[in-house]
Amino acid sequence: MSTAISHRQRVRAGKAPLAHTEALDRGLYNIGQAAAASGVSAKMIRHYESIGLLRSAARTAGNYRVYGEADMHTLRFIQRARSLGFSMKQIAELLSLWHNRARRSETVQRLALEHVTALERKAQELQSMAGSLKHLAHACHGDARPDCPILDDLALPTAADGERT
Repeated sequence: MSTAISHRQRVRAGKAPLAHTEALDRGLYNIGQAAAASGVSAKMIRHYESIGLLRSAARTAGNYRVYGEADMHTLRFIQRARSLGFSMKQIAELLSLWHNRARRSETVQRLALEHVTALERKAQELQSMAGSLKHLAHACHGDARPDCPILDDLALPTAADGERT
């Protein structure tokens, strides 16, 4: 049984929460230590708690948040999923699958491949935008003249306006 669970059970059982230093002595992390160890900022840790990606932290007698190894593992999971570009909704689904030992790996694979498709589509869009900007930059004289094809292009109505193609 992890120390964080023991701490939570202690509070649920009506016993006094641990003092902050006692919690740290038992291997729990305060929010700053959790942030440093996981690569997730303290602000984002609180956000992940507020949206349910991370369970609410145990609290010390002084109401400081403390995190155990299971929480740290979850934070690292979230951080890695974020680094791969998964949305919060997708991360919630991945966390649910991660905790579900009866999961089907095909579900995880499907989610990952859908994300790959979206990333590839976004990469193509970014390449197209870069190509357009390179073309416009090449058309610009880049001198003291006020004429600028880049600004002229940006000022044109868009297809959404029904006038630009």
